[in-house]
Amino acid sequence: MIDLKKVTYSYADHTALSEITMKIEQGESVALIGPNGSGKSTLMKVISGLIYPDRGTYVFDGTKITEKQMKEASFSKSFHKQTGFVFQNPDTQLFCGSVYEEIAFGPNQMGLSENEVRSRVSDSLELMGISGFEEREPYHLSGGEKKRVAIAATVALNPDVYLFDEPMNALDPKSKRFLRQFMIDLTQAGKTVICSTHDFSYVDGVFQRAAVFSEDHRLIRDDDYESVINDRAFLREQNII
Repeated sequence: MIDLKKVTYSYADHTALSEITMKIEQGESVALIGPNGSGKSTLMKVISGLIYPDRGTYVFDGTKITEKQMKEASFSKSFHKQTGFVFQNPDTQLFCGSVYEEIAFGPNQMGLSENEVRSRVSDSLELMGISGFEEREPYHLSGGEKKRVAIAATVALNPDVYLFDEPMNALDPKSKRFLRQFMIDLTQAGKTVICSTHDFSYVDGVFQRAAVFSEDHRLIRDDDYESVINDRAFLREQNII
């Protein structure tokens, strides 16, 4: 489903990704691991079509993703139906005046009927354990509640690919356990889950693979998740633990 070949990306004169080559098949669960600033978040922005490689190619479900391709409205709409990106900081993602409007925004943009939009909002609220929040203002919610709303807004689109950027960040233990089980449920439902994480204790049993990024923004290991996590010497050498 996702095919990256020698993808390189820079912010001004700062390299963020250096010749990243990897494939992710439909239904896989992949953890992106590496020191802060190693390129994990940037890679997810590439995969979600928010930015485009300076060099190299990104192919999604058989189509090369470029800025020109994404300017085609019908393709862009179809692509964004299939990919859902949950930002590390929910304040970056939330912008509507009520929780209902927040979750309904994506389905409305897809042109769904009012009844279908209401159904998707209701189902997403229930799935994330925040039924009854419809009229609340997102900026008055707690950090954990904001995270659930941000995820519910993504769930409402029913994407094939979920991208989570450090999803456990600033959550209490109860919310972390809830989110861990949610990601497991997604993989069991056949969804593709890609997640950058440092919080290994709370993602045990979620991922099949671990892609490890180095401080010089390269992919240096792509292996079975348990093999990577249990290689403590390697993780210490890469300044990950």
